[in-house]
Amino acid sequence: MARAPDGIFIRRRLLVALAAAASSPALAARPKVVAILGDSITAGLGLPAEQALPAQLQRELARLGLSAIVRGAGVSGDTAADGLARLDFSMAADTDVCIVALGGNDLLQGASPAATKASLAAIVRRLKARRIGVVLAGVAAPPAVGAGYAREFAAIFPAIARAEQVSLLPDLLAGVGPSLRQADGLHPSAAGVRLIVNRLAPLVARALRARK
Repeated sequence: MARAPDGIFIRRRLLVALAAAASSPALAARPKVVAILGDSITAGLGLPAEQALPAQLQRELARLGLSAIVRGAGVSGDTAADGLARLDFSMAADTDVCIVALGGNDLLQGASPAATKASLAAIVRRLKARRIGVVLAGVAAPPAVGAGYAREFAAIFPAIARAEQVSLLPDLLAGVGPSLRQADGLHPSAAGVRLIVNRLAPLVARALRARK
């Protein structure tokens, strides 16, 4: 039998190696992508990038055994309506899960709870239509804004979560007291972000594991 040229054997070995690599789950699987649609808190205002929410969440997801890339899509000052307006160009096509963390600036501006709810619900529905998983992060309204307004605003988030059947973190800043905030009294310190991540990461991990 005639011997095949060495070049043919080399090409065959290369094809076999490439096929094996493609079939390897460790090499074939891409990291999941998480985006955080939010405002200055999720953008990490006042913190170095490695201590901001996206970086801390990515590290915690890795600790939980999930290979994920967390992308920050927070813009300082954004309201829910602003987030809705930029949603389509803020969410890349490869996004698996989006954390929707808006509403704090609506509260500070005394926005209509009905308008805020409509914008947030539209964001959630649009993400679901794109087959992007959603974790909704709520905002607690302090009694100082008025008991009626506080109740109406606080009800926005659980109502959307129930109606749209998405995961909910009821209050993004729960437990982040004065000692865990920066000098402005509003934005969490690195330690405050860590507390947020400890409560947020399990919800995001569950959403990621539910992705097919």
